[in-house]
Amino acid sequence: MSRIETKCVQGGYTPQNGEPRQIPIIQSTTFKYATSEDMGKLFDLEASGYFYSRLQNPTCDSVAAKICALEGGTAAMLLSSGQAASFFSVFNIAGVGDHVVSSSALYGGTYNLFAVTMKRMGIEFTFVDPDCTEEELNAAFKPNTKAVFGETIANPALTVLDIEKFANAAHAHGVPLIIDNTFATPINCRPFEHGADIVTHSTTKYMDGHGVAVGGCIVDSGKFDWTAHADKFPGLCTPDESYHGITYVEKFGLGGAFITKATAQLMRDFGSTQSPQSAFYLNLGLESLHVRMERHCLNGQKVAEFLSKHEKVAWVTYPGLKTDKYYALAQKYLPNGTCGVVSFGVKGGRAAAEKVMKALKLIAIETHVADARSCCLHPANATHRQMNEQELLAAGISGDLIRLSCGLENYQDLIDDLNQALDTL
Repeated sequence: MSRIETKCVQGGYTPQNGEPRQIPIIQSTTFKYATSEDMGKLFDLEASGYFYSRLQNPTCDSVAAKICALEGGTAAMLLSSGQAASFFSVFNIAGVGDHVVSSSALYGGTYNLFAVTMKRMGIEFTFVDPDCTEEELNAAFKPNTKAVFGETIANPALTVLDIEKFANAAHAHGVPLIIDNTFATPINCRPFEHGADIVTHSTTKYMDGHGVAVGGCIVDSGKFDWTAHADKFPGLCTPDESYHGITYVEKFGLGGAFITKATAQLMRDFGSTQSPQSAFYLNLGLESLHVRMERHCLNGQKVAEFLSKHEKVAWVTYPGLKTDKYYALAQKYLPNGTCGVVSFGVKGGRAAAEKVMKALKLIAIETHVADARSCCLHPANATHRQMNEQELLAAGISGDLIRLSCGLENYQDLIDDLNQALDTL
């Protein structure tokens, strides 16, 4: 299966003769074995199989394999949320006393995770403007830097990251580039093809697409050579005494070491597990991802064009607009479309934005995005509420910003709803 549309529908699971056509829901916490020796091999990572669903489950593994195929990776794992995926992806290779370079244009929850919680764990983050020069980016690195992090399309600033620029800088300093590809999805961008090493997703968004199950995913490209920088990554390149001295890179190769360590160590200890039921729902969403993304992008484009011409709208950010700051980068990295999310501000500032949102009838106010149903949010009052004004500006968030997620409805109905709401100003 070489084409991504077919992978959406049939990837990850191939039933044998007489087996279920749909991925089975293995709703079991535990698995039976004939002897304790058999189970011992699993605990020693000497054999593959299942013994406890906190670590691995057949349903979750099948869905992870599908996402892995969509991204073009070598290994993947599902997690309980996108936040867990962001945390595991960094904490798997960075610990107390380490440093990470990150784009400042981030989802508010990710920013808080990095700047507050992981700082308390002894990991320092330097946030750089995604539009910085190569010299400014390189200046952010330190001898103890372990990774670089960014979002393909930032939520909600809609900044398009220059993936190759960030990848080149990361590799020049011997560290991997981790990309959150939630908004673009592998339908519109495959970051591994542009130099990224690890990809994360909040599967809660477009991959699920129907707002039924919270989830996350990490995919490894298998391309980053941990052994070439073994002194930076002792967790992967030296024996793990909690698993009888296994060295992950030696045992599982470059293609499997990162995900195996994240599963065997971090999932074992933190338990951020996705349930088989949620994985089943996620797979149903993945089967139509390629069809839905096309419609989300069409609706986003039409709504952005309408808003850009409206006299009561102060500004519009959408990378599909030719006037957008990131149009050229979007054409490079996302030539088939960006996403269905449009950010805009209305004349009159924060108070006017709140008035417009109250007047919407079809478009709902929700702490959600990338859903079949259109919704909107005022980030400064919600997802980014914990940031101060300086932090908000660095993340591309202004007080008048409305984040609008265009669903799968008829775009003219969305335009009509926005038009009547703007008429209340």
